[in-house]
Amino acid sequence: MKRILLNMIFGSVVFAQAPENINDKIDRMADQLERQVIEWRRDFHQNPELSNREFRTAEKVANHLRSLGIEVQTGVAHTGVVGLLKGGKPGKVVALRADMDGLPVKEKVDLPFASKAKGVYQGNEVDVMHACGHDNHISGLMGAAEILASIKDDLPGTVKFIFQPAEEGAPLGEKGGAPFMVEEGVMNNPKVDAIFGLHAWPGAIGTAHYRSGPMMAAAERMRITVTGVQTHGAVPWGGVDPIVVSSQIVNALQTIVAREVDITKVPAIVTIGSIHGGVRNNIIPEEVVMEGTIRTFNEDVREQIHNSIRNKVEMIAAASGAKATLEIFSGIAKVTYNDPTLTEQMLPSLRRVYGDENVRVRPYVTGAEDFPFFTDHAPGLYFFNGVAVDPSTASSNHSPYFAADERNLKFGMKSLAQLATDYLFLNQ
Repeated sequence: MKRILLNMIFGSVVFAQAPENINDKIDRMADQLERQVIEWRRDFHQNPELSNREFRTAEKVANHLRSLGIEVQTGVAHTGVVGLLKGGKPGKVVALRADMDGLPVKEKVDLPFASKAKGVYQGNEVDVMHACGHDNHISGLMGAAEILASIKDDLPGTVKFIFQPAEEGAPLGEKGGAPFMVEEGVMNNPKVDAIFGLHAWPGAIGTAHYRSGPMMAAAERMRITVTGVQTHGAVPWGGVDPIVVSSQIVNALQTIVAREVDITKVPAIVTIGSIHGGVRNNIIPEEVVMEGTIRTFNEDVREQIHNSIRNKVEMIAAASGAKATLEIFSGIAKVTYNDPTLTEQMLPSLRRVYGDENVRVRPYVTGAEDFPFFTDHAPGLYFFNGVAVDPSTASSNHSPYFAADERNLKFGMKSLAQLATDYLFLNQ
């Protein structure tokens, strides 16, 4: 039997998870490792690296996994590290994932280990910060690896540790992130049966937040190029003004979600975040280029939004005598989807770590992740690990003021180890 039935309580099924002696060892190991995990996190935080440039980070991860007797593969998708821990008994393969890259953000948090690191982003030297909590993810998974290595003889199966580069997006012209890791075979050899991941989030410390089914949005990038006829700013009737046309397009795009999409079903976002056109105050330029993002949770809504954007862009431009082209770049991030069966099966594991009242269903998240490229190949569960003392005043991810309280690390480490262990015992 893949799942061992223990009992029936009020019509609900209880499955066999890890034995209590193993759970007790996970608890003890997490307590013992907490200080070490904090030290790792501080080191990664002080020395962040940009996407596809995580050389120092990857080396430190690989050395730690090797010290645990874990089989290690490096250079996966440029700088990724994959570890393979074979349990003492045959069984399923479960994967745990942590992303490693920092962001081109100048840190403004007053910490003794604040980042002073520099990097090159789009050809320019920039400050670099772990402004999205990936330093917590790396160190937490390193701790989970040590816990699982200590109980490997009891594990009925295999654990694959995926330390992923470039979750924030590969540099222009380069492959990267989860899609490239999948392309290089990370979900095979051996084939992964389930995958788990978490994200530092400004929720209360000691809380886990999840949603069964669609949780985080698919993200697409769009570029709109409006071409008019250049003329002197004092003689606007002598040309076609792409700036005015662009402003009309921006306003029209805001009506799509507000007036066309049924947001009682799922949310959606259409945002223009960049407008570039013109070089001088008294010259109406020939061209304006706008860029933005589309966030959706549903394929029908996605198609509706695409069609509406295309119609508005083309018709508004044509009505003014201008021309406009729309480009939509898909495949950046798909909908993060938590497999309902797997989610229900693993909720007791999260509740054991966080407590029943601290495992909470959360609303949709319009942020995006590349974790779904892994779950194209195996069912997955992705959740948020609270890192804030006071969520009402905490700064968001990607802010120069984003700060993660270090007490979150033990919860993250324990939850990953518990999920992997319970999954293997549940499915032996």
